[in-house]
Amino acid sequence: MSETLLKVDHLKVHFPMRATHLFGGQGAPVRAVDGVSLDLKAGETLGIVGESGCGKTTLGRAILRLIEPTDGRVLWMGQDLLGLGAGHLREARRHMQIIFQDPLASLDPRMSVETIIGKPLRIFHPELSRKQVRERVLETMQQVGLAPSMANRFPHEFSGGQCQRIGIARAIILKPKLIVCDEPVSALDVSIQAQIINLLMQIQRDLGLSLLFISHNLAVVRHISHRVMVLYLGKVMEIADRDDLYARPLHPYTEALISAVPIADPRTERGRERLLLEGDLPSPINPPSGCRFQSRCPRATEICGQAEPPLVGYGKNHLAACHHIQVQD
Repeated sequence: MSETLLKVDHLKVHFPMRATHLFGGQGAPVRAVDGVSLDLKAGETLGIVGESGCGKTTLGRAILRLIEPTDGRVLWMGQDLLGLGAGHLREARRHMQIIFQDPLASLDPRMSVETIIGKPLRIFHPELSRKQVRERVLETMQQVGLAPSMANRFPHEFSGGQCQRIGIARAIILKPKLIVCDEPVSALDVSIQAQIINLLMQIQRDLGLSLLFISHNLAVVRHISHRVMVLYLGKVMEIADRDDLYARPLHPYTEALISAVPIADPRTERGRERLLLEGDLPSPINPPSGCRFQSRCPRATEICGQAEPPLVGYGKNHLAACHHIQVQD
């Protein structure tokens, strides 16, 4: 069994809001992430899905302490990251990297590709000579499908897909153990999305990486993930092995998300019944009482507004938080 690299216990990220009334003071906080727990093993990909505003990006950045959590624990190889000082946190971060959603915006337009990709080496390995850094940069460029002759170019000279390859090269040049992929293909054309996903999977096999793959695209998540976690308004609704989740979704929110994924066969697509969610995502400042999903749930009853459902196991590695789970044989 693979070792558990990352363990997150009841992580919370609440952003304070200034009150809008006459006397000022503190208003109710934005509960972006509200008690999320997860674990990630070596070489595993955990997909994190949900609508925009459900807390996916905040969760990923809080795990890396790019955003300071409000409460909870983040254990990296048994070490609590939230208790580390700046020096020890910097040392831990050499093993944890991130790929951002907007490939061009994540690159400094004043730097050449060689400088961008090589910067982590210069920070964490100052003992390397300029020649050694350049050799590692060119080797990594080839690994992500970029010609070494492009090393002296600047970000504006590349397409969106090429810029994302540069971002991936920057993330892997230190040979990390974990990469948080924050919607890494959402800004790209569909054909380019497939290339980038396949590249990430190849790099994962080559380096033995663990991935936290954040996306709202369930088709992409199904292709790359080993397990999938469904978030809604800062809470975990369901988590399961990929094939089990897509074949047997237990939570009504998961069912609705999967129902929205188009099917390639036109006849099947036209004939199937979709589960449509009514209403908008509630405000994380004032979430519904009890179950977070109860205001939009077709199964909601009185208990859903009174008590928050716990995550309960339904078979091997399948957890769901709902008072009215309908288990199918």
